[in-house]
Amino acid sequence: MAPTLNYVPCPDQGRGHRMAYWSWGDATAPHVVVCVHGLSRQGRDFDTLAAALVARSPAPLRVVCPDVAGRGRSEWLQDPQGYQLPTYAADMLAMLAQLHGQAPVRQLSWVGTSMGGLIGMALAGAPKLPLPVPMTRLVLNDVGPAIQWQALQRIGTYIGNTGRFSTVQQAADAMWQISTSFGPHTPEQWLALSEPMVRPVPEGGYTLHYDPAIAVPFRDVTEESAAKGQAAIWALYDAITARTLLLRGVDSDLLSRDTAHEMTRRGPRAQLVEFPGVGHAPTLVAADQVDAVASFLFAP
Repeated sequence: MAPTLNYVPCPDQGRGHRMAYWSWGDATAPHVVVCVHGLSRQGRDFDTLAAALVARSPAPLRVVCPDVAGRGRSEWLQDPQGYQLPTYAADMLAMLAQLHGQAPVRQLSWVGTSMGGLIGMALAGAPKLPLPVPMTRLVLNDVGPAIQWQALQRIGTYIGNTGRFSTVQQAADAMWQISTSFGPHTPEQWLALSEPMVRPVPEGGYTLHYDPAIAVPFRDVTEESAAKGQAAIWALYDAITARTLLLRGVDSDLLSRDTAHEMTRRGPRAQLVEFPGVGHAPTLVAADQVDAVASFLFAP
């Protein structure tokens, strides 16, 4: 089983851009699961999960995994300040409208890792957005309305440094040095996650797949502005009506235990599942992580 690569035109304040997305399963299935990656990742992160969901679904299923603008096969934005949540949410609405035009969407589920979870909250918690149907299931993977400042500082030490590598394996080794918090992976699993993370360069070798300028608005964030933004995200979270599953790495430095437990008490009152030996963020490759998502999405 392999995904198909598709594109959707998305408006912006410039000439517009194309967003790529990977599609698994039945292209006409009425149940669509959208899986959205973290800040510097791309849609092929979900290969293992998407294949498992299609295989386990009790009914025909479409799984769609976009490369958020500036990553993977998607086009880069002319204005780096566009690399923020409003642009990403608008792009997802354009993709969902295209999918709905191709085959009616009757059931919509969302799986979002880190940044992808913030996009999911923005869509699920904002009223009157032109979704094809209301979101009914939402999986938030190691992210919540309150994000720990020290995690943002850690990410800021490497985001935008796309590097130059002689081989894919060398790139994979370098990425592992900043990704050990993802938890245990076999060499084969890590290489499979790493191969879509690089692209060849004309002068030879490889570099990471994303626009270094995604770091520009990220580096403008201050501890004060991050704290102010939390109130708006909590308001979105409190408005969510979708049944919600919250996944958390026990060792996460981005999603605190206090925030996770607060999310089980307010808004959609998320069901919390934690994974020992994992930090930020579970990659949804390990069998127990895949099982948690599949069981939640397909539960009656």
